[in-house]
Amino acid sequence: MLLGFSTLALLVCFSCCWLLVLGEGETASCSNIVALGHRTDNISITEFGGVGDGRTLNTKAFREAIYRVQHLPREGGTLLYVPPGVYLTEPFNLTSHMTLYLAAGAVIMATQDSLNWPLIAPLPSYGRGRERPGGRYMSFIHGDGVQDVVITGENGTIDGQGDAWWNKWRQGTLQFTRPNLVEFVNSRDIIISNVIFKNSPFWNIHPVYCSNVVVRYVTILAPRDSPNTDGIDPDSSSNVCIEDSYISTGDDLVAVKSGWDEYGIAYGRPSSDITIRRITGSSPFAGIAIGSETSGGVENVLAEHINLYNMGIGIHIKTNTGRGGFIKNITMSHVYMEEARKGIRISGDVGDHPDDKFDANALPLVKGVTIKNVWGMKVLQAGLIQGLRNSPFTDICLYDINLHGVTGPRTPPWKCSDVSGFAHQVSPWPCSELSSNQQGSCANYS
Repeated sequence: MLLGFSTLALLVCFSCCWLLVLGEGETASCSNIVALGHRTDNISITEFGGVGDGRTLNTKAFREAIYRVQHLPREGGTLLYVPPGVYLTEPFNLTSHMTLYLAAGAVIMATQDSLNWPLIAPLPSYGRGRERPGGRYMSFIHGDGVQDVVITGENGTIDGQGDAWWNKWRQGTLQFTRPNLVEFVNSRDIIISNVIFKNSPFWNIHPVYCSNVVVRYVTILAPRDSPNTDGIDPDSSSNVCIEDSYISTGDDLVAVKSGWDEYGIAYGRPSSDITIRRITGSSPFAGIAIGSETSGGVENVLAEHINLYNMGIGIHIKTNTGRGGFIKNITMSHVYMEEARKGIRISGDVGDHPDDKFDANALPLVKGVTIKNVWGMKVLQAGLIQGLRNSPFTDICLYDINLHGVTGPRTPPWKCSDVSGFAHQVSPWPCSELSSNQQGSCANYS
């Protein structure tokens, strides 16, 4: 049976009610940047021959259903319903004004056969595939130049079956860059909610050159040893809202990016106005990251109410010589971390280069980073802030930070170079480069 709008509305209301009982001070939401539309037309994948037995290949069914949505448009758009079952399929493209709705117990599963996996051009802000020169494999679920698209449901699953791809990476047999699980390119007004994403071949959710994107109430899962399985990577995108989600992967949980070295500098599209709120997760890499590909610039990022467990690094802002670009007006607050190799790292020597054509004189600007109200337990090293000699990091503002650790006698709690800023009520006390006297723009954050 197809779900009518009234059922969808009840689900949305249930989600809203769940948000309201999260607790005092944690009810703020940015999800209103994209309005949830009323789909007046409902179709089911079974009408197009979809079979959820986990063996039948459903590529034709998905492509024909989406062709119907695109070429027989209905006022208000169309909902494509996926009932319970396991629907094996090759990659497919979404279209505008549609909702992909996964019922409880529905699984859209990627085939592991890469022979028929489409190849697409590299992103212009990267100049090549992120892992290999040349093109890249299209994401499993892909949208290019679309608007008003929703991926949602009753916590159904999108399964990338990534282990075959991870093994190719480990064995060095990849010919092209692995596919993301879900990617939107040059798109706007996107909502992703109430879905489980698991075992992505590469990054999980990747909005690039997009605006007005909401990702909330999602669960993202991949083994800790799965390579480069970032959770959510907003990339050269603006007005992005990431909220109320659980992420446990093999790489950064959320990483804000904007292009790679000379290609990102030339493309020149920053990531801006990004809110990350109420994220819980675990990773051997970073919880909330910016970079390292930031050549188009990153500004106006707010991350708050973050809970991290068994982490490599809690907060990581990372760039490199040759990146150019800027990282500015970043605020991270109310972060709890437990068992982390490093609490806070802001570094100018992280990440590789696409080729040998990068400009070594293209130095990044890192300015106006505020980190406050952070509590950590079992943190091996409190922090490392390593700027660049010819481009020091400035206005680094630390407030009310307690990182309780098991620092050894040979490991200083903080290590800093080429940085200036301010620290207030930070324990263990940070490096001398961060003054206890109010100065610079840090005065604006007290």
